[in-house]
Amino acid sequence: MRTATPIAAVAPSPQWRRLATSALIDAAGALLLLAGSAAGLGALFRLPLPYVGQSLLAFAALLLALLPFLPQHLPLQRFGAANRVTLLRAAIAALAAGLIGRAPLTSGLLWSVAALAGLALALDGVDGYLARRDHLQSPFGARFDMEVDAFLILVLATLVYQTDKAGAWVLLSGLMRYGFIALGRALPQLNQPLPPSKRRQAICVIQSIALVAALTPLLVPPWSARLAAAALGALIASFAADVIWLARHSLSEENSA
Repeated sequence: MRTATPIAAVAPSPQWRRLATSALIDAAGALLLLAGSAAGLGALFRLPLPYVGQSLLAFAALLLALLPFLPQHLPLQRFGAANRVTLLRAAIAALAAGLIGRAPLTSGLLWSVAALAGLALALDGVDGYLARRDHLQSPFGARFDMEVDAFLILVLATLVYQTDKAGAWVLLSGLMRYGFIALGRALPQLNQPLPPSKRRQAICVIQSIALVAALTPLLVPPWSARLAAAALGALIASFAADVIWLARHSLSEENSA
């Protein structure tokens, strides 16, 4: 797994200052958009005022967690349209995260969350296209996209459990990636870059769609639970395949050394 360049090492450079300024301006714009959207959603469904604060806090926490990786965007100095789209997807995930722990979630609210999550999924391929079009691809952009995907899945899984659409086991759908990271830190042989995989991308999309579908009022238990369980099974198989590949790759390197 690639480590981030320490911010202190690049802070004095003009390139870093321009990138940081560009990212800050775009993040501030996304934060204002999120605040307005959360206030509108809260007014529409008569949500308590803390809903807005919880959404903003979730968004800010996600961005702060990714801040140490921003230097990986250098030598590019513009945050870029692709990362703005990912910011929008992060804001949508934060809107859903604001609902965690709040009850009841009405049918209309669940449809709204499902529609917003569907929009985030539809935009998932747009950021990559824009990065390639504008020649602004970077390790940071790839990580930003991946972490927003993981955060959205975690939020959706939590809401599926919260609405009694599936048991507590559905939380594994959102926790698998973070468990995989923890495993990589505990076992250095698993802390290596993985090759690009269409299978991994497809499973991520399937997992997200299944959770969105389970969250809609159309699916009720036990069907919502069955759909979530099938998607989780595919996700577990995908992670198992990656762990096996990393273990074999590490063993092969040790034998050839």
